[in-house]
Amino acid sequence: MHRRLMRTIATVAVSSLLGINGVVGAAAPMITSSPRLEDAIAPRADACTFSGSLGYSSASVSKASCSTIVLSSLQVPGGKTLNLEGLKDGTTVVFEGTTTFGYAAWEGSLFSVSGNKITVKGAEGSVLDGQGALYWDGLGGSGGVIKPKFFKANHLNDSVLEGITIKNAPKNSFSLNYVYNLTVNDVTVDDRDGESLGKNTDAFNINNADGVTITGAKVWNQDDCVAINSGNNIYFGSGFCSGGHGLSIGSIGSQTVNMVSNVTFADSTVQKSQQSVRIKTISGATGTVQNITYRNIFLDGAGVNAAYSDYGIIVTQSYSGTSGKPTNGVTVTGFVLQNVTGTVGSDAVRVYIECGVGSCSDWSWSGVNVTGGKKSTTCQNVASGGGVSC
Repeated sequence: MHRRLMRTIATVAVSSLLGINGVVGAAAPMITSSPRLEDAIAPRADACTFSGSLGYSSASVSKASCSTIVLSSLQVPGGKTLNLEGLKDGTTVVFEGTTTFGYAAWEGSLFSVSGNKITVKGAEGSVLDGQGALYWDGLGGSGGVIKPKFFKANHLNDSVLEGITIKNAPKNSFSLNYVYNLTVNDVTVDDRDGESLGKNTDAFNINNADGVTITGAKVWNQDDCVAINSGNNIYFGSGFCSGGHGLSIGSIGSQTVNMVSNVTFADSTVQKSQQSVRIKTISGATGTVQNITYRNIFLDGAGVNAAYSDYGIIVTQSYSGTSGKPTNGVTVTGFVLQNVTGTVGSDAVRVYIECGVGSCSDWSWSGVNVTGGKKSTTCQNVASGGGVSC
């Protein structure tokens, strides 16, 4: 009985080594799990670096595959956009070295970006060079060579721009449109080379925005340092603006929704500018400007060309119309000036107010002391309120 049990065990052991054809050593079939969806999706690379003359196109094509996009010394051909629109949430973009944009007579933009929770930053020493001298003809956007806008940020939400340096923009630098909760830190716009021929080189144009904070900006240009055409809850602080048209609300009247509200300019210097504090509304337009504050603004008119300096503080409601004939379709209410001081050029008007009948009200000015230049004798419909004078 013991021998029969042993023979049975041996027979079973040998049989387990035989395949269906009786071949010794054939492996038994392996059981595999069902494929998983996550295994079919390639993970995003930690960082992708794009450089040289073909890097701009590779970056545009591969942008969705990289959590960090490093743009190292790119050469972008004329007439082409470095397109980083539609980035995946949380993407970081880093400019390194000098990014050069080639010449072409076209509208642009030279660079565009959009997405949510995006960070675009410049590494130390990096520059975005628009080669503006190839375009500047003294006409800006009013004629001559067609000039591209530079940096377009449309639909860029809960995001950050920091440490970016733009040099020699052909025309406008930063166009911030349809953005929500955007922070801009320590950026530089340097168009000093365009002092004689540059025009319409606005540093920041803001349209249809809600929640924009710009701090530590340094700007040398030949048009508005900041122009807010429509938007709410906007702050510009600790800035430096030189050679341009100052800190502006407007032109109001050129947007689908002509409303600007809850804006503060604070702790900033405006140097050698055509005007420093400005609200401009388009003649015949309708809209609303409300709750605008300029606080601790220093006007540095030393060394400004007398023929260039026009105003220290100006509110005009005849923009693009007939000077001296303001219209009243845009209301300007809650206009606050606090500690706005400094000098203007010898031919400039210190304060000029040109409101439509009944359209300017509820203003409050304190600590306003602008010297140099001359006093206006043609102000119209000056708003009632504490401390307001023209």
